[in-house]
Amino acid sequence: MDRNRFYIEKIRFHLQKENTLLIRGWYPQDNPQGRQVKVFLDNQELPGTVKINSGVTVRQRYLRYQENISEELTIEVALPEDWQTKKQLSIVDTRKTAEWQIMKLTVKQLKKKQSGLEYFIETTNVSENVLTISGWGMGAEELKVNLKIDGKPASDIQIKKNYRRDVMEVFEEAPEKYEAGFQISVPVKRAKKLEVVLESGTKRSVYKTSMSAAASGKGSAAALNAFQKFFIYCKKEGISATINRIRVKLFHKKDTFTYERWLKDNQITREELEEQRKEKFDYNPKFSIVVPLFQTKEIYLRALIESIVTQTYRNWEICLADGSGANSPLEKIVTEYQKKGLNITYHILEENKGISENTNAAIRMATGEYIVLADHDDMLAENALYECAKAINLNENVDVLYSDEDKIDMVGKKYFDPNFKPDLNIDLLCSMNYICHLFVVKKSVIDKVGMLRSEFDGAQDHDFILRCVEAAKRVYHIPMVLYHWRCHINSTAANPESKLYAFEAGRKAVEEHYRRIGVPAKVEHSSFYGMFRTKYCWQEQPLISIIIPNKDHVEDLKKCMESIEQKSVYRNFEFVIVENNSTEEETFPYYKELEQKENVQVVYYKGGFNFSKINNYGATYAKGEYLLLLNNDTEIINPECLEELLGYCMREDVGIVGAKLCYEDDTIQHAGVVIGFGGMAGHAFIESSRYDTGYMGRIMCAQDYSAVTAACMMTKKGVFNEVGGLTEELEVAFNDIDYCLKVRELGKLVVYNPYAELYHYESKSRGMEDTPEKVERFNSEVAKFCERWEEILRKGDPYYNPNLTLDKADFSLRV
Repeated sequence: MDRNRFYIEKIRFHLQKENTLLIRGWYPQDNPQGRQVKVFLDNQELPGTVKINSGVTVRQRYLRYQENISEELTIEVALPEDWQTKKQLSIVDTRKTAEWQIMKLTVKQLKKKQSGLEYFIETTNVSENVLTISGWGMGAEELKVNLKIDGKPASDIQIKKNYRRDVMEVFEEAPEKYEAGFQISVPVKRAKKLEVVLESGTKRSVYKTSMSAAASGKGSAAALNAFQKFFIYCKKEGISATINRIRVKLFHKKDTFTYERWLKDNQITREELEEQRKEKFDYNPKFSIVVPLFQTKEIYLRALIESIVTQTYRNWEICLADGSGANSPLEKIVTEYQKKGLNITYHILEENKGISENTNAAIRMATGEYIVLADHDDMLAENALYECAKAINLNENVDVLYSDEDKIDMVGKKYFDPNFKPDLNIDLLCSMNYICHLFVVKKSVIDKVGMLRSEFDGAQDHDFILRCVEAAKRVYHIPMVLYHWRCHINSTAANPESKLYAFEAGRKAVEEHYRRIGVPAKVEHSSFYGMFRTKYCWQEQPLISIIIPNKDHVEDLKKCMESIEQKSVYRNFEFVIVENNSTEEETFPYYKELEQKENVQVVYYKGGFNFSKINNYGATYAKGEYLLLLNNDTEIINPECLEELLGYCMREDVGIVGAKLCYEDDTIQHAGVVIGFGGMAGHAFIESSRYDTGYMGRIMCAQDYSAVTAACMMTKKGVFNEVGGLTEELEVAFNDIDYCLKVRELGKLVVYNPYAELYHYESKSRGMEDTPEKVERFNSEVAKFCERWEEILRKGDPYYNPNLTLDKADFSLRV
């Protein structure tokens, strides 16, 4: 992203003012000085009225760069009466020393924009010879909708119109209570061409498609999930920006967007580095970079030292403990740098005692308030210490800091394999050492927990990090690549089998962590090197109340319950079946059959469908300490499923546990929820193979997320009651996400456990909101969710890295 240019969200004609353009956009930086957006028609500058959009807009709540955005601007430009005789409109960003052309529009394009309506066709469908088309259109006067079939007006047509809250948020000057939404229904037997004609006053637009495309759903957004995302993006970014996003998704394939390209787009500029060198902090902590040396190659040692010497933050020292023995060739190199006046302390150790003890020797030399761990052949980014100092100044009680990292090849030319990490994720840290480098810890924390321990050599950093995190008041993650890890062919990164002892040391380190915090658990190696699986050893076997809402679908319910009864190794459970308005005859005899079982209750909810109320109602009948909210179209895969969910949920710091859910074709339906996916919230790694590891192994690792789906969600009944259960104002959408966020507010963790696996027979295209009433309900629930959780939507999900895309669920790089 160009941090200086003005970004245009959309350009359109004002609905009420004739010949008036509205240009809305924003700068990525705060308080842009010396800049101005100007509009020219041919070479004539047009006067524009600039309005600063005050308050937090819906777009800003979701925008990826919300931390760096200036006030949003809308420029109202009155075109001259003779504008149609001109050739070109240009929008230019001017500064004191230069100017940049942002966009050009021909007058022909402007004429087309003025004469047509803004509209969108959301769904097309043919069922039992009835064609249904839904969408919206916006004009200054009443919207009129008609349909032509093979060039002739359709007969027996039914048109419903409705108010659209989401569209009105985009067109702020629209008439109050304007009915922009529509749904067309018409019987059709044979047809080839379809035309939806939209009119408002003198403006007219025509949408054309074929009958075959409409029947397949390909005439528009294909599925309403896509349409829902369209509106969320429209509200946050405007129509033109949404179209640009769609183009990127269609034509910018993942395999063409390399990390090398990402670096070019996102690397810090020389100007920014110079500004960092000038900055004065209120508090200037001293950083001691501690490095154990052992027969280090000269080229690597020099590269490391040079990467520290060029730091934009200057209050540092280098502490080198050399285990190479007497007459080490490294002494000459270090002395050379010391003579240049650099703050380097260097000791040759009497003997090489291994990486832990050598590192401890370097720590003992340190005089700084913060200790920075670095390997002898790696490199720091030029702004690494600056970003650490900045974070310490802006946040209270920061005891531990870590950053993102990547790898660098042996010749120091190619950067690759970036690790973009979440904020502190203790369960991911128990699954693998995801923190690694850059790791910075306050010296007072080390004084409390002790230094590195040689019995964990090979995973000494994992053990050390766990102990420091346990003792830290605050752990702060800097989502920037500040460390470059040189990749050796014999390292655990490139050739895992070369250091099997390191993985055993890591397993022991995690098991020691559980022992220290008083949680009974044993840790096993997973099927991949360096990743671990926790199995809890609780003595208690509390009752689990499995709450299953149900309306008809007897076969689904039967398969769900039988899978638990027949497979589960955990036996202390009961079923609470919540009946909700079933109509099929075979349903009720099956309920009578179920009621004969000692561990089954069938309770009858009489109201209309409201997922939150139904589950809350079922919870009032639950006898167990733990509730398992479960969809009736699920089937457990592994016998340990309930045991795995309960193991994590019994921890005092955990409030909710979710499972890995798979479609019938063994692709993933749910592996955790990321706030921001699709504009609101979405499932991680959806439609990846069940057997994929995912980005940095995250499909297969137990870890913390902001939310999990209630299709299979275990929670403590006490926690459920404390937060008031599911929010009943959210009848269908986002109620499970909302519940998770309420529990997170209590300070409890939400854990995704991949070792609890179920099939979820939900259709991949299920959940389409294909009526005006459903669309309005969905939009209403979007608004409620946004209002309740504005902060996390604005700041971003702490368990997801801002350098990764929100447009796809595969954790790929942000374009």
